[in-house]
Amino acid sequence: MESIQTIKKPFFKSLTGQILIAMVLGAILGVVIHNSVTAEAAQEFSNKIKILATIFIRLVQMIISPLVFATLVVGIAKLGDVKAVGRIGGKALGWFFTASFISLLIGMFYVNVLQPGVGLNLSNVDVTAASDVTGNAKSLSFNNFIEHIVPKSIFEAMATNEILQIVVFSIFFGLAAASLGETAKPIVKAMDKISHIVLKMVNFVMNFAPIGVFGAIAGVFAVRDFNELAITYFKFFGSFLVGIASLWVILILVGYFFLGKQMKVLLQHIVSPLIIAFGTTSSEAVFPKLTEELEKFGVKDKIVSFMLPLGYSFNLDGSMMYMTFAGIFIAQAYGIHLDLPTQFTMLLVLMLTSKGIAGVPRASLVVVAASCGMFDIPVEGIALILPIDHFCDMFRSATNVLGNALATSVVGKWEEDK
Repeated sequence: MESIQTIKKPFFKSLTGQILIAMVLGAILGVVIHNSVTAEAAQEFSNKIKILATIFIRLVQMIISPLVFATLVVGIAKLGDVKAVGRIGGKALGWFFTASFISLLIGMFYVNVLQPGVGLNLSNVDVTAASDVTGNAKSLSFNNFIEHIVPKSIFEAMATNEILQIVVFSIFFGLAAASLGETAKPIVKAMDKISHIVLKMVNFVMNFAPIGVFGAIAGVFAVRDFNELAITYFKFFGSFLVGIASLWVILILVGYFFLGKQMKVLLQHIVSPLIIAFGTTSSEAVFPKLTEELEKFGVKDKIVSFMLPLGYSFNLDGSMMYMTFAGIFIAQAYGIHLDLPTQFTMLLVLMLTSKGIAGVPRASLVVVAASCGMFDIPVEGIALILPIDHFCDMFRSATNVLGNALATSVVGKWEEDK
C-alpha cells in the first residue's frame, strides 16, 4: 500500500498538537476548580463545561449515519458481487473474533496474576451510582442482541445511530444495486458524491475536537479528586494499564508482521483519531476522521467503508480486555472464587453478549453487569469501578480505534495481494 504524503504543519498548529494542549489545559482548569470551590459548585461547573464535549460528539454523530450508509453502499456496489462481499466479510469476522478472544484472554490473565480485587475494602461504596448500569444490564438478553442486528426501520436505525443495523440495511441495498448493474449506476454515483460531501463536513467538524476534549477533561477533573483516586484505585488501575499496554504491544507487533514498515506510517496517520478517542472516551467520535485517515494511508475506500462499520460493532479490543478484567475483579473483591473452567465460560459468554451493542451508554459496564448476574457475582459490585471507569474508558476507546485501524489495513492488504 502506498501512503499519500501530506505537508507537515508545526506541532502546535496541527490538530494533534491542539488536542494535546486542550487536554492539559482542561486538566489544569478542572484541578483548580476542584480545589477552590465547593463540591456542589464543582459539579455544576462540570455539568456546564461538559456541554462542549457533548456538542462535539453530537456534531460527529450527525454525520455517522449518512457516512456509513453512503460509503458502504458504494463500497459494496464497487465490490460487484456476493462472492466478494462474502470473502471480505469472512476475513473480517475471522479477524474480529480472534482479536476479541485474545483481548478477553489478556484481561483474564492479568486479573488472575495481579489479583487487584483481593483484600479490597468494600466499605463506603456508593451502590446507588450503579443503578443505571445494572438496570440496563437486566434488559440485556438474546432478544436484545437480535434487535441490535436486524433493523425494523432504516430511518429509526439512522435516528438512533445503530451502526450495525445501518450496516445490515446497507449490505442489502448495496447488493441489490450491484445486481441491477447499469440501472443502478446513477444512484451509486449520487451516493459516491454524498460520501465525499460528508467527508468534507468531517474536516469542518474536526476543528471543534480540541474544544470538545477540553470540556470533557475539565469536567471530569473538576469533580474527581485525582490524588484520592490514584491511591484508592492504584492497584486496579495499574493492573488494567499493564493489560492494556500488553494488548497494544501485541496489536502493534501483529501490525508489523502483516504490514511491515507501513505499520509505522499507519500509526502516524491515526495519531489524531487516537488522541480524540482518548480525550472524549468515544471511539464513535473519530469514526469519520478514521475513515478519512485510512483512505489517506492507502486502504481502498470500498474496503474502509465495509470494514469500519463492522469493526465498530464486532471489534472493540480495548473493551473486550476490560470486560474479563472487571468481571473477575468484582468476584475477587467479594471473595468469590472462580475456577478456570468457569472463567473460560465467562469469557465465551462475554464474547457473544458484547457483539452488536455499540452505541449503548457505558456498553462495557452493561455487559460486565449482565455477566456478573449470570455467574452469581453481586451486580452492585459495578459500583466499585464506577469512580475510576472514566479513566479506564479513555484507554479502552483509544485501543478500540487502534484495533479497528489495524484490522481494516490488514484486510485491505490481503485484498490487494489477491
